Amino acid sequence: MDVRVQSELFDAGAELTRFSLASEGAGAVVSFTGLVRDVSGGLSVMEIEHYPGMTEKAIADILAQAQSRWDLSNAMVIHRFGPLKPGDQIMMVATAARHRAAAFASADFLMDYLKSRAPFWKKEVTGEGTGWVAAQDEDEAALKRW
Repeated sequence: MDVRVQSELFDAGAELTRFSLASEGAGAVVSFTGLVRDVSGGLSVMEIEHYPGMTEKAIADILAQAQSRWDLSNAMVIHRFGPLKPGDQIMMVATAARHRAAAFASADFLMDYLKSRAPFWKKEVTGEGTGWVAAQDEDEAALKRW
């Protein structure tokens, strides 16, 4: 299990290779890399804040939930903070399991829970001003399937 909260860029290809090599016994590896998307009004920057220590623990708890639900041989979350521009990598999730169904489902679970339960605060800076990103009803609704 690997949890990293960092400001630095990461190389998704290199991370996936490292993760796959460390996933002994896996028959499937699933990964997802999230990018900062532009918004109407033209996003200049997305500023992501977090509380060090608290954030890593919350993500580790979410990973532990995934591991208790599916037979995973490995799981990883990388999430960035600080100022990010449209198109920048914001996060990466990878899961490894003996079978693809568990790898896909656990990755999907992690992405849903990270979106709604990981303690990050996002502020958008656009040509129209600055504002905090509010929780979305559809993100909360996605949790109900788990």
